[in-house]
Amino acid sequence: MFFRLSTLGCKVNQYETEFVRTALLRHGYSEAQESGVADLVLVNTCTVTAESEAKSRKTIRKLIRENPGAHVIAMGCAAAHHPGAMQRIGGVSQVITDKQEIPDLLRQLGIAELPTGIDSFGERHRAFIKIQDGCQAGCAYCIIPKVRPTLRSRTIEEIVPEIRTLAQNGYREIVLTGIHLGHYGIDLVEGNTAPHTAPVLSPSVSSVPRLPATRLPELIRRIIDLPEEFRLRLSSLEAVEVSDALIELMLRYPDRICPHLHLSMQSGSDAVLHRMKRRWLSEPFARRCEEILSRFNHLALTTDVIVGFPGETAEQFEETCRLVERLRFSKVHIFRFSPREGTEAATLPNPVSPTEQKRRAAILTDIAATLRSDFAASLVGSAATVLLETETRGTCGRYLEVQLGQPLEAGTLVSVRIERSEGDVCFGRCVQL
Repeated sequence: MFFRLSTLGCKVNQYETEFVRTALLRHGYSEAQESGVADLVLVNTCTVTAESEAKSRKTIRKLIRENPGAHVIAMGCAAAHHPGAMQRIGGVSQVITDKQEIPDLLRQLGIAELPTGIDSFGERHRAFIKIQDGCQAGCAYCIIPKVRPTLRSRTIEEIVPEIRTLAQNGYREIVLTGIHLGHYGIDLVEGNTAPHTAPVLSPSVSSVPRLPATRLPELIRRIIDLPEEFRLRLSSLEAVEVSDALIELMLRYPDRICPHLHLSMQSGSDAVLHRMKRRWLSEPFARRCEEILSRFNHLALTTDVIVGFPGETAEQFEETCRLVERLRFSKVHIFRFSPREGTEAATLPNPVSPTEQKRRAAILTDIAATLRSDFAASLVGSAATVLLETETRGTCGRYLEVQLGQPLEAGTLVSVRIERSEGDVCFGRCVQL
């Protein structure tokens, strides 16, 4: 039987699709070629924005047309959020509304023995590993806590062998990911009495909220003890989730753990952060980022920012720009606010016009581009470990593109001396294979 899989959305979705692919391939299914017709079609949907959900439905309809008579299954966050809309698409055979139902789905497909993890990640040279699911943060703009509300962490004993297998199969970068990565292990730590979410801070509060203990540093310590050649990268964290134990590990093993942290900011204005129901204010966030930066030599610090959140004034947007410049992020992912039905932010007054959102995004994009160019220039003369995606181009641990003058084997980790930069691209030569 031939199958076809399609994934929309985040790294967690991509991992879950790979898990299904692994199970199918191990039990006699074959993946349909690009021009072939599949008997089984599974679409892993996304609902983070209304646009992504619409794109999910469009993808399902397209695959139904291309694979007449196929058993079509919709799963993922859009299927969980609006199962009825998925079921009403003509040709959809089944809707999976909870990722915890994946084992039952696979059993229905004749797969009695489920894999404990994945052993490949397609033709890429890096693999995403889901270590955690669920979020209870409750940010006003985010729908995800409604479709993935339960915190679930995979055990260290399950994750480590999976990573070892991937490294043995040639994957030289492993990216740890989760819906709320910084809450990894909260549900595994005995005696955790602190709530899974910290209260929203009032404007008069300047301290950083206390979060319950996690097992993330312990997991990382076990992973970097593996003998195989690979490096580890962490996906998004909150600033207060970067513990001293995590920093010590990154400092002790700079060639094993990428010197890169992605810390979500969203806004530099306390008034906007309040309306967003973020859990700490701009100054505690900035101080923690500065503390982290002071411990490292050229740490890549990247972030997310939403511009045009309801009620954001020109002055509040300027506060965001000033904080971005102060912290000198090496990359800023900029999102224009779009109301998501079912979230509190969708009903907030004083929307910012699309024209003004676009203008503000352009201003912040220019600032971010300058900072990224400056960061690339600051690396000239330094050494970097580069994962080659092609024979002459790759990504260094600090999340910048690096181009080489000589061709080398794609998929390998090489030590490179950065000799010059142009914009946000570095150029260098290999000094060690």
